[in-house]
Amino acid sequence: MSYDSENIFAKILRGEILSHKVYEDEYTLAFMDIMPQATGHTLVIPKEPARTLFDLSDTACTHLIRAVQRVGVAVKLAMKADGIVVMQLNGIAAGQTVDHVHFHVVPGSVHDFGKHSAEENQAGDLALLADKIIQCMS
Repeated sequence: MSYDSENIFAKILRGEILSHKVYEDEYTLAFMDIMPQATGHTLVIPKEPARTLFDLSDTACTHLIRAVQRVGVAVKLAMKADGIVVMQLNGIAAGQTVDHVHFHVVPGSVHDFGKHSAEENQAGDLALLADKIIQCMS
């Protein structure tokens, strides 16, 4: 199966869909999940087009995991969380819903959240959360 350049994350990367950015570098982008599993739920994606983790180049993988680490620390601090769930799914059978490799960075415990919210978070709320996380970036 080939990469679908019309998936929502590809559109976010091209600036066709707005997002509440938390972090960006040459290789990666992190932004707030609009249908979060917990307050502060952040997504980290590579800029390289790839459906799954196994489709990424070594360079993109290296930069992606470094971004996940950096964002995870900031989310933990900003949300005053005792723990952070870092989750990455590969393929529909695993539960992947967007056909672009991504990591979920979710404050709290996996036992405290389930499915994504049924409603989108308000843009103002997401902007405030993004600002809190950005302030905690080191």
